[in-house]
Amino acid sequence: MKNHESLAPDELYQSCNFGELQFESTADIKPLEQLLGQERALEAIEFSVDIEQGGFNLFVLGPSGLGKHRLVKELLDQRAVGETLPYDWCYVNNFTNPQQPLILKLDAGMAQQLRKDMEQLVEDLLTSLPASFESEEYRTRRQEIDDKFKKRQQQVFEQLDRDAKEQGIAVLRTPAGYTLAPIIKEKVVGPEEYNKLPEEEQQRYERIIEEFQLKLRNLIQEIPLRQREHHQEVKALKKEISRMTVDQLIGWLEQRYKDHPRVAAYISSVKEDVIENVQNFLRDDENVDPGDAKSLAAEFRQYGINVLVDNSGAKGAPVIFEDNPTHQNLIGRIEHVAQMGTLLTDFSLIKPGALHRANGGYLILDARKVLTHPFAWESLKRALSSGEIKIESLEQMLSLVSTRSLEPEPTPIDVKVVLTGEPLLYYLLKAYDPEFSLLFKVSADFSDDTDRSPENTLLYARLISMLQRREKIRPLNKAAVARVIEQASRMAEDAEKLSLHVETLGDLLHEANYRAGKDGSDLVRLRDVQCAIDKSRYRQERIRDR
Repeated sequence: MKNHESLAPDELYQSCNFGELQFESTADIKPLEQLLGQERALEAIEFSVDIEQGGFNLFVLGPSGLGKHRLVKELLDQRAVGETLPYDWCYVNNFTNPQQPLILKLDAGMAQQLRKDMEQLVEDLLTSLPASFESEEYRTRRQEIDDKFKKRQQQVFEQLDRDAKEQGIAVLRTPAGYTLAPIIKEKVVGPEEYNKLPEEEQQRYERIIEEFQLKLRNLIQEIPLRQREHHQEVKALKKEISRMTVDQLIGWLEQRYKDHPRVAAYISSVKEDVIENVQNFLRDDENVDPGDAKSLAAEFRQYGINVLVDNSGAKGAPVIFEDNPTHQNLIGRIEHVAQMGTLLTDFSLIKPGALHRANGGYLILDARKVLTHPFAWESLKRALSSGEIKIESLEQMLSLVSTRSLEPEPTPIDVKVVLTGEPLLYYLLKAYDPEFSLLFKVSADFSDDTDRSPENTLLYARLISMLQRREKIRPLNKAAVARVIEQASRMAEDAEKLSLHVETLGDLLHEANYRAGKDGSDLVRLRDVQCAIDKSRYRQERIRDR
C-alpha cells in the first residue's frame, strides 16, 4: 500500500503577509473601481455593448454572489451617459380604423409637448368653432340658403297653382295636406254644387283633377330630395366655415411638426375628422366659456396623445432592469374599463412594457425569472427576432377569447438585452433552444476566484476598501484586512486562491462592523472579523456538534 506524505497545518493555511499591506486602514487606500479578476468577463461585456450587429445580445453567467448584476448595471450606466438620447414613443387614434392605433416616434421630450399641444387645440376648437357659427357671415349665408330653399318650394307650388287655375282647378292646403277642387265663376265649388253639374262636365273636372293630383304627388315626393339638397348646401357651408376656423387654429401645429412626416399626417387626419364631425364641438347652450373648455376637452379622447415612453428628462440611453419579467411587463398590455357591464378599451389604455422603456438602450433581465414566467421567454425572443414589439394579451395568444380587441401598430425596437444567470441555465439554453445562440451570441463568464499573488493581495485590499465605502461601514485596520483576505482564501477552498464572492464578503464585513459597533470602536479590528467568522460558523454547526 502506497504511503502518502502528511502535511502540517502551517502548510495548509497561508497567513497574509503584513508587508504586502502598506496602509493603516482601508480609509488610506484607493478603492478598486471594478471587480477583481473579471478581465475576461469585462472584455466580453465591452464587446457586446460596442458591436451594433443584431443578435449580439449578452448572457452574463457565473455563480450567484459575484456582483454580476451590479457590475453590469454600473458599466451600462457609465456607457449610456454618452450615448444618443432615445426617442419618445406615443400611440394615437387611427381615424380610418380605430381598432389599429398608430405609433409615433418623436425626439426626446416632444411627446409631452405634442400631448399638451393637442389638448390646447381641442380647447381652442371648443371656444372658436361655436363662435364662428354665430358670426354675421355664417348667419347671412345660412339665411340665403334657407331663403333659396323656401323660395324654390314656394315657386314650385305657385306654378302648380297657376297651371291648375287655368284649368279651373283650385289647390287648397288643409291640415291633412293638399286637396283639389273645381272653380266655377272664380268660386270653389262645394260637393253639393259639384253634383248638380252635368255628367260630362263632372267627368272633365275629374280628368283634370286626376292629372293635377299626379303632378301634386310628384311634387310632394320631390320634397325630400330638395330637403336633401338643402341639407347638403348647409353641410357644405358648415364645412367651409369649419375649415376656415380649423385651418387658422391648426396652422401653427402643422408648422411646428412639419419635419416629422408621420406626426404631420396625423395632424392632417385630425383636421379632417374635426371638420367632418364639427357638430360635436357645437353645444346647444351659449358659447363655451374658456374656463369650461378645459373640462369639456376631456370628452374628446379621440384627439388625445397616449405617451408611451417619455424621455424628456433623459441624459443618455436608458438602462432598465425589470425585476418581474412577465409577458405583459416585457411587451406591454391593453387595459379595459367597465361601462354598463361591458369592457371597453381604446388607444389611450395601451401601457408600455420594459422593452418599450429600454428602447434605444439596454435591458437587464434575470434569466431564471424570464424562463419561469409563462410565455415571457417566447415573447422576448419574438421581439428580438422581429425587431419590433407587438402587444398581445395572453388570452389572444392562446385564443381563449373571441371578442375583438385592439391591434396596436408594432413598435420598432433597437435594444441590447443582457441576461444574468447561472452557468447551468446558459448551457441548457445553448443545448436545447436553437434560437438562443442566434440571439445571445456573446457570453461573459464571471470567475468565482482569482490567484493569490502579492499584486492580487493588494488589489483585494482595495476591493475591501471599495465594499467598505459603498456599504457605508467603518474602515478596517490592517490586521482586519489581513484576516478578511485569509478568510477569502478559506472560502475559495484553496490556499493559492482568493474567493470573488462579493456578496459573502460583504456579509462578513457587515457582521464585523456590527461587532465593532457593539464595542464602540471607530475601526473594524482583527478581533471583530474573527468574532464574525466564529459566530457565523457557530450558527451553522448544530448538526456537526451533535
